[in-house]
Amino acid sequence: MFARSVSIRLKPNSAGQLTHIIEQDVLPQLREQKGFQDEITLVAPGGADALAISLWDKKENADAYNRDAYPALLKTIAKVVEGTPQVQSYEVANSTVHKVAAHVTA
Repeated sequence: MFARSVSIRLKPNSAGQLTHIIEQDVLPQLREQKGFQDEITLVAPGGADALAISLWDKKENADAYNRDAYPALLKTIAKVVEGTPQVQSYEVANSTVHKVAAHVTA
């Protein structure tokens, strides 16, 4: 399993709007992507920062999403974002929900 995290700096008082955009626009698009497994969106207390974590069956599908669909998604959330969201990629080492056991080598 593979994960992408997107760190987002939010415009003031826009956390609720981000949540609405994720629910109405982003999640339906993600569900159509090959290999998409799950999306977890976290908003910091006070609403200044958010972290979106998407889970994928394999790296190739996450990379295809990043290349083909993510640029349009950035435009969708642009009205609530300050600056450029920062993307990091990870191999999932453990997950109780997805029943992934550690197999990552250092």
